[in-house]
Amino acid sequence: MIIIRENTEGEYSGLEHETTPGIVESLKVCQEIAENEYPEIKFDSMIVDNASMQLVSRPQQFDIMLMPNLYGNIISNIACGLVGGPGLVSGMNIGNEYAVFETGTRNTGTSLAGKDAANPTAFIRASADMLRYLGLNHHANMISDSLYRTLVEKRLHTPDIGGTAKTSEVVKSVLEFIAEEMEEHKWRAR
Repeated sequence: MIIIRENTEGEYSGLEHETTPGIVESLKVCQEIAENEYPEIKFDSMIVDNASMQLVSRPQQFDIMLMPNLYGNIISNIACGLVGGPGLVSGMNIGNEYAVFETGTRNTGTSLAGKDAANPTAFIRASADMLRYLGLNHHANMISDSLYRTLVEKRLHTPDIGGTAKTSEVVKSVLEFIAEEMEEHKWRAR
């Protein structure tokens, strides 16, 4: 599932808003244009309370969710909870000139600081997302595969997902799998 949300931190009370003096945008007009230009894309709209309930009860019905910032924040936090928590999901902020890669929720995890108990998965996935964005797919795949082997094959899990592993142990395992992959393919870091 992909959740796309407006990321300028502003909320709009109606369907229309003035982005700059004299220029009014209408979500209804944009929707009509999109429906006419892309008839093969099925579009449904929902109010956020129903979308939240539907996401919890039948998440498989959603492929891509597009929404304003506040609703996107709520929905992305619900989605993170459905897959195991904020420590598992990465997020991207893509602009015209810059991109930021981070955890999928803005949960800072300050209560875990210095305890070696935070789940590093979201940050590791964010690093792979960044490498893909930069066109370094081989590097991204190496990280993703090493994370997969750590979580699934080695079953090394932090407390938030039912394990006893420390943050440092998960990171060490990922690094060991990366080193193994590099050695196996005689690949050197440059």
